Amino acid sequence: MKSICAAAVLAVLMAGTALAETIGVSMQSFDNNFQTLLRQGLDARAAGVSGVNLQIEDAQTDISKQRSQVDNFIASGVDAIIMTLADTSAAPGISEAAQKAGIPLVYLNLQPENLDKLPEKQVYVGSKETDSGRLGAEAACALLKKKGKAGDAQAYILMGDLAHQASRDRTSSVKETLAAGDCKGVTIADEQSAAWTRTNAMDLTTNWITAGRPIDVIFANNDEMAIGAIQALKAAGVSMEDVIVVGIDATQDALAAMAAGDLDVTVFQNAKGQSASAVDAAVALAQGKGVDKEVWVPFELVTPENMDQYTQKN
Repeated sequence: MKSICAAAVLAVLMAGTALAETIGVSMQSFDNNFQTLLRQGLDARAAGVSGVNLQIEDAQTDISKQRSQVDNFIASGVDAIIMTLADTSAAPGISEAAQKAGIPLVYLNLQPENLDKLPEKQVYVGSKETDSGRLGAEAACALLKKKGKAGDAQAYILMGDLAHQASRDRTSSVKETLAAGDCKGVTIADEQSAAWTRTNAMDLTTNWITAGRPIDVIFANNDEMAIGAIQALKAAGVSMEDVIVVGIDATQDALAAMAAGDLDVTVFQNAKGQSASAVDAAVALAQGKGVDKEVWVPFELVTPENMDQYTQKN
């Protein structure tokens, strides 16, 4: 699929007549670290387009609350809707409601279940989740090879919310990458959902440590869970030299953990890029302009060797 050029779209929008667009935004959760970065990116992009106003609501991970927010947006006659889904399986019903109302809809970051069947004036902006799992697994495998453990390492996976396609895709791509490469001897000892949160990940990792099984590598579906795992390992007196920890997002907290020598690998997910493209798409659709159905913002591998390039990106 082609992707729109955010800069080009913004230039067209700025060059046109004065805008008066209201965009309703329903966020999966204000408490989620990466969702906060997306929200900040949406605000920043909207501030650069004259006349564009965002009405941002917190769904608090509650799909019923999110559906009510969408219905309220429709009833108030917003010009477009942007949303990060509390539950990706709810997308078909939300798409139908927006389509009937004739209001453009942009799904951001969390891939909708009906991606292949999106109606007219509806698009998805995000990053290919399987790429993030693959990049992290490849980097971890290289580190395991250096340690001489590529053939018999014990790996654990901290999954995100199971209602999100991102959790499933990131997890499956880790497994597939390990199985297809030099690390096919690595055993996935356990995989559990920590629902994207640091506290849950710390608790799960503590349970794994208490069980007394060896831990060679922990793959976390996001950085918050990776940090939770690190906290549990350090609290138990485990040397961070002995465990490879992999996250996803390249948040500032994660980069700080990497600088401290605790986080080995993360994968940059471009919150600013995703948010900017979502606002551009919503405004373009509201003005009757065409936008590609899928807008992909690439993931990028981050290691201690190149982390300095990412300290100001999100």
